[in-house]
Amino acid sequence: MQKLPTHTQALVVKKADGSNGKKPLYRNAAVLEMQPIPKLQKGHVLVKINAVSFNHRDLWIRKGLYPSIIHGSVFGADGAGVIVASGDYDEPLLNKRVFLTPTRGWERALLAPESPKFTILGGGGHLAPLGTFAQYVVVEREQVIPSPDHLDDEHICAWPVAGVTAWRAVAINASVQQGDNVLITGIGGGVALLAMQICLALGANVYVSSGSEEKIKKALSLGAKGGVNYKTDDWAIQLGNLLREKEGKNALLSSVIDSGGGDLLGKLGKILKPGGRVVVYGMTANPKMTFTMKEVLKNHQLLGSTMGSHKDLIEGTEFLAKHKIVPLVSHILNGLESAEEGLSVIAKGEQFGKVVIRIRHDSVISAKL
Repeated sequence: MQKLPTHTQALVVKKADGSNGKKPLYRNAAVLEMQPIPKLQKGHVLVKINAVSFNHRDLWIRKGLYPSIIHGSVFGADGAGVIVASGDYDEPLLNKRVFLTPTRGWERALLAPESPKFTILGGGGHLAPLGTFAQYVVVEREQVIPSPDHLDDEHICAWPVAGVTAWRAVAINASVQQGDNVLITGIGGGVALLAMQICLALGANVYVSSGSEEKIKKALSLGAKGGVNYKTDDWAIQLGNLLREKEGKNALLSSVIDSGGGDLLGKLGKILKPGGRVVVYGMTANPKMTFTMKEVLKNHQLLGSTMGSHKDLIEGTEFLAKHKIVPLVSHILNGLESAEEGLSVIAKGEQFGKVVIRIRHDSVISAKL
């Protein structure tokens, strides 16, 4: 009988310890533990995780700012590796590379999750203690997706959460088409960069904004046609000038993919075409966005956009494979013990792309099942 692991190293959410008399930096701690691997049931597979990636959500969980946190849960929603065992005979994906579906409760519905219990892996919710930051994970067989051949595990693990969010924002809610002029704000994060890559593959003209000149330069090197620094008071005017210079004197934005919030429509109303769409997947700068009668009369559309459905993720992955898109990875760290370093990078906003951990397997306790 093939020897398989009975235990896995995992990064677990624990209550921060203030027993030394000092106030903890974060409300929750990230603790490495050895955990037993659940016995495989029919319809489940054992995935050897080779790489995982961080989302800002992991930092919010650490800070205690995310709802429904359950201590004892494993961190992480993004993970990729190889199926090494199955609860069913003749599993066609055995020994094949896959990545994990990061959500449950949204299968195919167009507008929003079918289930009120829509949940993201890692850190809590009704899926607890399941998370991806572990050497081995047992999941439902239908909740893995084959990895595209052109990507290694370190790059496909950067895709699921950010990818389905970007795909839904760009292809579904903004309905970006070839030749559209699109502004993507906050360039540098995983979602914004994938949104840019998807727009470029669709044949759109991409413009970006950032508070970092270096990140703007990097976006331009990847195919963006122009960029503005939102820390300048007249950035919207600068953007309008760029559009006219590069696309023609009557050029207007078709859509905006935004993560910041604030008075975006007030600033961009004059250069957003009638019927243009502002798709908001985050409000990291300002939790409010104004929408006035001026926007109504221009038929401007303001759309909230979150992660998408299982169907969206499959379709987005097919697009990723067809166009050989490689998700941008900023840092590759080694071993779950480097998680603190990864969280620190995200907290400082130093990344241009995703922060990834390459999982080590030299500390696994192995025995016969």
